[in-house]
Amino acid sequence: MTGIQTPSQKHSASKDRAPDLNISVNGMPDSIVLEVARSQQRVLLTRNCDDFLVLHEANPNHPGILAIYQDADPTKAMNYIAIMKAISNLEETGLSVKGEFIVINQYNW
Repeated sequence: MTGIQTPSQKHSASKDRAPDLNISVNGMPDSIVLEVARSQQRVLLTRNCDDFLVLHEANPNHPGILAIYQDADPTKAMNYIAIMKAISNLEETGLSVKGEFIVINQYNW
């Protein structure tokens, strides 16, 4: 899958994060955040699932949205290690994320 790096790859995932590319999306409207992802051909990872699902349904022309639903119980919420493992598991399936809204919680095994 283009744009997703996992721990199993040669370079670490932190090597290709948006903040390292001087792209600051903090405080920007969600529509702009998604447009930045489109223009940079980057898969978007978000915990703001409901808002990005609406944007995806309005226009699924994007590199992919990976959504993380947080559980009200903090012991069940996905931490960063679980998120990376879920992304790795998703990548191993060979599914394309282009134009998709994928809840990665289901890949946390």
